[in-house]
Amino acid sequence: MTVAAFFKVVLVAMSLGLDVFAVSIGVGMRGLPRGVKFRIGAAFAAAEVSMTVIGVGIGRVAGALLGDIAGYIGFAALIGVGIYMVIESLRESEAGGFDLSRGWGLLLGALSISLDSLGIGFSILYIGVPLAVSLVCIGVVAVTSTTLGLTLGRTLGARAEAAAATWGGVILIATGVAFAVLKLFFAKL
Repeated sequence: MTVAAFFKVVLVAMSLGLDVFAVSIGVGMRGLPRGVKFRIGAAFAAAEVSMTVIGVGIGRVAGALLGDIAGYIGFAALIGVGIYMVIESLRESEAGGFDLSRGWGLLLGALSISLDSLGIGFSILYIGVPLAVSLVCIGVVAVTSTTLGLTLGRTLGARAEAAAATWGGVILIATGVAFAVLKLFFAKL
């Protein structure tokens, strides 16, 4: 694996991490005990990695059925996920509707923030990074982003929550466009 390929997966993981960071800030504004922060971080990371794996499975099937065009579909999915993240970040925060620290609230929260990882999993096959490296990177960034968001939530407040989610979406859109252009002109992705 090249250094450039590693930086590609780090960029994708960081943009996913901004989304997790944004939700974690919202939850952290309430102030939570350390054990609850750990539980939320583990749930968010597990959901991000699991949805990425599911997306990889879908991407492999699509790749077998569609051939080289599947890469472009994966990059389009990446752009779509970025657009979705930007739109969602501009809406009101929905974190207050249920308790994200345990039970069904934690499960639904983890699944809802990891839906973008489904699209990432689909496209990650086409950026030339080993799957294990990608999953570890996504997991580490998700745990780190959750921990930082929960810890800084009280301090940063709602303004930082919206900005992080918006920037995460913008980065995903730019990444998807860049990967598609590189594949089109250099056919190495």
